[in-house]
Amino acid sequence: MRVDLFDFELPEACIALRPVRPRDAARLLVVKPGERLADHHVRDLPDLLAPGDVLVVNDTRVMPAELHGERLRGQAATPVSVTLFERLDGSRWRAFARPGRRFAPGDRLRFGASAEGACLVAGLDAVVEAKGEAGEVTIRFDLAAPVLDEAIHAIGRMPLPPYIAGRRPVDAADSADYQTVYAAAEGAVAAPTAGLHFTDALMERLDAAGIEMRRVTLHVGPGTFLPVKADDTAGHRMHAEWGTVADDTAAALNRARARGGRIVAIGTTSLRLLESAAGTDGTIRAFSGETSIFITPGYRFRAVDLLMTNFHLPRSTLFMLVSAFSGRETMLAAYRHAIDGGYRFYSYGDASLLYPEAAR
Repeated sequence: MRVDLFDFELPEACIALRPVRPRDAARLLVVKPGERLADHHVRDLPDLLAPGDVLVVNDTRVMPAELHGERLRGQAATPVSVTLFERLDGSRWRAFARPGRRFAPGDRLRFGASAEGACLVAGLDAVVEAKGEAGEVTIRFDLAAPVLDEAIHAIGRMPLPPYIAGRRPVDAADSADYQTVYAAAEGAVAAPTAGLHFTDALMERLDAAGIEMRRVTLHVGPGTFLPVKADDTAGHRMHAEWGTVADDTAAALNRARARGGRIVAIGTTSLRLLESAAGTDGTIRAFSGETSIFITPGYRFRAVDLLMTNFHLPRSTLFMLVSAFSGRETMLAAYRHAIDGGYRFYSYGDASLLYPEAAR
């Protein structure tokens, strides 16, 4: 399909730079294809769902993957930064480099606190082993895990989406704000943002209403921020991300569906992982490995009955996914309603609860 079919005008002021407080005070637009749109709040979820429904959340934990430092060549030191996205072994990582033209194999790097261009902390040293065509580099650190992990946590920063980080500096509040309350398995460089709306109190109310919550893990990679540069969706390739669905989780979801309960994916990451784990008959199986599934209109959903997700950017793979789920015209109308109604978009923004298009 043509990528411009997923374009719409989004005023910059719609992109939220901070989350609302408390988290579950965020607005929630309920979208049922063929019916009127309904404005709610995330805290209304226990009343919008039914006993026996199962929420599937992504418990990945965002790591402080953004490192700032210097490239050292002789006596010259040049400011650089990297965002780690794939661990290769105990001391080697793949990373996106900025600015990419300043990196070459053999370069020495030093990461740590700095002021006025001078490194104040011996910090963390590394060497560039290889450079890819898309701006990624392979870095070998002088330290190895677990000491390396401790150093990364000491000097790394939360890698906020460029749509936020380009408009304000990252600060201490983001360390908590850009992490779900149930985050457990570290490995993501971006948050599963639909989950940012949940609070302990909301989860207790959902449990009391007979709505179960199950966890899966998909380590969200930097590909979630990359624009679609192709003119046609057939020309775009998704970055692979690692995920896992445990045996007992798969069994519990299949039992719930057999009883008539609905599988409610909390976020596109949970949905993409469940669809990767499902067979053609809709049975969800245990899964462990990489997925690069790219969902566009025409896809037949097998594992997910409802989807809660934030509002996404024009021409993005995520808007293509929600268009596949609820219908492109339905979602364009829903987004017009959201923009006109002052809903907040993207990672720190509001949410929607989507029902599937009738014929899919």
